Amino acid sequence: MTSWIEIGALDDIPRLGSRVVRTPGGNIAVFRTESDEVFALDDRCPHKGGPLSQGIVHNKRVTCPLHNFVIELASGQAVAPDEGCTHTHPAKVENGIVWLSVRQAAAVS
Repeated sequence: MTSWIEIGALDDIPRLGSRVVRTPGGNIAVFRTESDEVFALDDRCPHKGGPLSQGIVHNKRVTCPLHNFVIELASGQAVAPDEGCTHTHPAKVENGIVWLSVRQAAAVS
């Protein structure tokens, strides 16, 4: 079952930063861009499993802190010459509140 869970206020996530949401299916990194767009990815780089939430956000990409893999926030795809993909999750902002769609009905942040 897919459900939307409230993550918190958009202002709680720094611009060009992230917040980690712990779910029964694993950690999800929710990213905020300079233009206040939000994206959500599994918090694992496809290369060696590095924590993407600790990476540097630039434009609509994040650079993994371990080996500098660059990942597209919208698709989860690694940017060439890197290869791989991390799972994306639907995220949205409504009235200044960030929402995340997850398969499990309950999540703990």
